[in-house]
Amino acid sequence: MAPKKPQREDTINQIGFRTTLEEKYLAYALSTITSRSLPDVRDGLKPVHRRLLYAMLLLKLDPKSGYKKCARVVGDVIGKYHPHGDVAVYEAMVRLAQNFAVRYTLVEGQGNFGSIDGDNAAAMRYTEAKLTEVAMTLLDGIDEDTVGFRPTYDGSEMEPIVLPSAFPNLLANGSEGIAVGMATSIPPHNVGELCDALIYLIGNPECTVAKLARHVPGPDFPTGGTIVEPEANIINAYETGRGSIRLRAKWHVEELSHGMYQIIVTEIPYQIQKSRMIEKIADLFKDKKLPLLGNIRDESAEEIRLVLEPKNRSVDAEMLMESMFRITDLETRFNMNMNVLDATGTPRVMNLKEILFAFLEHRLDVLIKRTNFRLGKIAHRLEVLGGLMIAYLNLDEVIRIIREEDEPKAVMMKKWKLTDVQVEAILNMRLRSLRKLEEFEIKSENDALSKEQKELKALLASDEKCWIRIADEIKDIKVRFGPKTPEGKRRTQFAEAPIGKVIDIEAFVEKEPITILCSQLGWIRAIKGHQADVSDVKYKEGDEEKFQLIAQTTDKLLLFTSDGKFYTLPADKLPRGKGQGEPVRLMLDMDNDADIVSLSIYDPGLNLLVATSAGKGFTVEASEVMAQTRNGKQVLNVTEGHKAMICIPVEGDHVAIIGDNRKLLLFPLSQLPPMKRGQGVTLQKYKDGGLSDLKTFTLKEGLSWQLGGKTRTETDLKPWVGNRADAGRLPPTGFPRSNMFSGG
Repeated sequence: MAPKKPQREDTINQIGFRTTLEEKYLAYALSTITSRSLPDVRDGLKPVHRRLLYAMLLLKLDPKSGYKKCARVVGDVIGKYHPHGDVAVYEAMVRLAQNFAVRYTLVEGQGNFGSIDGDNAAAMRYTEAKLTEVAMTLLDGIDEDTVGFRPTYDGSEMEPIVLPSAFPNLLANGSEGIAVGMATSIPPHNVGELCDALIYLIGNPECTVAKLARHVPGPDFPTGGTIVEPEANIINAYETGRGSIRLRAKWHVEELSHGMYQIIVTEIPYQIQKSRMIEKIADLFKDKKLPLLGNIRDESAEEIRLVLEPKNRSVDAEMLMESMFRITDLETRFNMNMNVLDATGTPRVMNLKEILFAFLEHRLDVLIKRTNFRLGKIAHRLEVLGGLMIAYLNLDEVIRIIREEDEPKAVMMKKWKLTDVQVEAILNMRLRSLRKLEEFEIKSENDALSKEQKELKALLASDEKCWIRIADEIKDIKVRFGPKTPEGKRRTQFAEAPIGKVIDIEAFVEKEPITILCSQLGWIRAIKGHQADVSDVKYKEGDEEKFQLIAQTTDKLLLFTSDGKFYTLPADKLPRGKGQGEPVRLMLDMDNDADIVSLSIYDPGLNLLVATSAGKGFTVEASEVMAQTRNGKQVLNVTEGHKAMICIPVEGDHVAIIGDNRKLLLFPLSQLPPMKRGQGVTLQKYKDGGLSDLKTFTLKEGLSWQLGGKTRTETDLKPWVGNRADAGRLPPTGFPRSNMFSGG
């Protein structure tokens, strides 16, 4: 009888889906943050850039050598260090070579590496590259035990954890990246100014960020432009590590004959593709959103030259450019978020002083490691020189021992008390070196190395000497790449934007009478002229007229929606012609569930009364509800289950309100508080239902309503006059059964 097979124990571990998901997502997030998206504060590089530079160094692509195909570099990077797609690696390499994307290029490219118009670079098999002098300063000393190395992804090679980085690359070239739950956006700066700030920080470690900002007044973008952000805002951004920098294109006026002129744009904001920007301006011009612009053309060659022609000679150049800055990419904002990995690999937002100090600490660490490495080399050489001196003094005996003894190494070690290193140096010495083996030369080299050894030990023993050495290295960087070099001159200038100067572009819109029509489904259009009879206007099937307004093209429209938001529409931007118009939802970012409650001409002198179906409301000045963006402006807060349903101009001295329960209440308008935003106060109390209709009126003139095409007015209103939030009572005989003052 065969023995039974032992039962195998169930080895499946039950793990909760939530727990597993959290662990895996956390691992992914950490990998993205530390190994892909955020730069290291010490060398300012992400792993892919660091691996690119290191691979090019091993390929001996230094500035003095020839170029090699980019495909060769990318192949080495993805094969040895970076297990990702070749396209992503090549794109990273291309960006390091683009002088309009990087302030100080780290790769010198040969071939088509793209353009500021947004053109892509040629394929990697066609382009060639080598390192720049800036890149070499980042790599200087990497073979002198200055930084740590770690195994690559497959364990077959070693790669640097960080570069020695004698160049303040993080702030000089900036960095951008989006990780999981965090992002970084650091603008480029002028390296000469950074060197001044670093030297000042060495001498004044307790200084404030504001004092450092005297040396670093603001970013220096590769494409130039003009910073118009107030100095206080820039300093605040440097102090907190977060902020935004307002950047404008650089322009000047070129005079023409007959009193005409044209504006020449020579520099555009950073990270703006010129061709796409021109396309957008052309679209805005076609849509008549640039009323001061007559024409635009691109005359750029190697240098940028955009020509803007005014509509006529009476248009002021500054006013034209202010209108362009307002709605085109000729003005942008660079959002600064200095989120980096510190020396321990922890992501955090640093201010200007913390970033500069982290760079200095890294340079101190590199200096100490490099000095110890050199001391080790000196000690080894001094040991060898001691052995060579003994060999020189006993050359004949050394030769005899080597020729006759079976174990010459042991004999020499015993005879002259030599170390293993010294004997190996003697035995490995070539015969041709014997003629150079002179006592004077050995002693001279020994003395020089001993002196250097003493100086290096003194350096390590003194913090002050270390910081003096680091300051000298920083001064050398400034000489090599600072303002006296073509690449080091500041490109981005500073100026003040015209504060408080309102450019009234609407004043240049031709004033024409129009009739505005808006349907129940929210389709809006404008008909030329003031049309009293629009009965022949057609709507889509199932749709009908809801609003009709007499207006001018210079007017603005106020839209109030059932979610309590106000939106603003310029009347001249409404679709014209015999068509059925366009949906308002395409022109504004309205909620899909929101309906248009009211549509009116904006009058800054009016007060508006807004109310919800719950019977709550308040008055608000029309000037307070103007929306500046497509998203609208939330004014009336609506509780769940209710909606905004009233927006009327305030006229008279009393409010008349009637509910679904057919109870009418009149109360003084003075009891209604003015507000800017909120739910408002209770206008009328209801047991069941809610608000049906509301209007304002003058008590002495009586309360009027529509009934059967006629208007009826009730003057004896004492029974219905009360206080705000009362319940009210049944309306006078003859009031519409619809509970609407309009009789609808």
